[in-house]
Amino acid sequence: MSDLPACPQCQSSYTYEDGDMYICPECSHEWSKNATTTNEDVKIIKDANGNVLADGDTVTVIKDLKLKGSSLVIKVGTKVKNIRLVDGDHDIDCKVDGIGAMKLKSEFVKKI
Repeated sequence: MSDLPACPQCQSSYTYEDGDMYICPECSHEWSKNATTTNEDVKIIKDANGNVLADGDTVTVIKDLKLKGSSLVIKVGTKVKNIRLVDGDHDIDCKVDGIGAMKLKSEFVKKI
């Protein structure tokens, strides 16, 4: 059994060394041997009130949001279920009833 660390992303035990890096063959994640913490990659996303959001949460919209290139508006109080957190300037992927798939910024929603 090797003494190599498990992959910080997928927890795979099949990691291998390549120079001064560890590599996971299952998810292709690479990290430095001298990395002290694995929580550096974890980004905490908070709503407008400062509550921490997680995948699958239900949120409501706190202000009217005009959709770019359309005459549609997402009204205040619209409930959005089963959100998914993503990286980028728009933190939330979701489906809004009557409108469809959309990306929202976490600063315009609050957790229910």
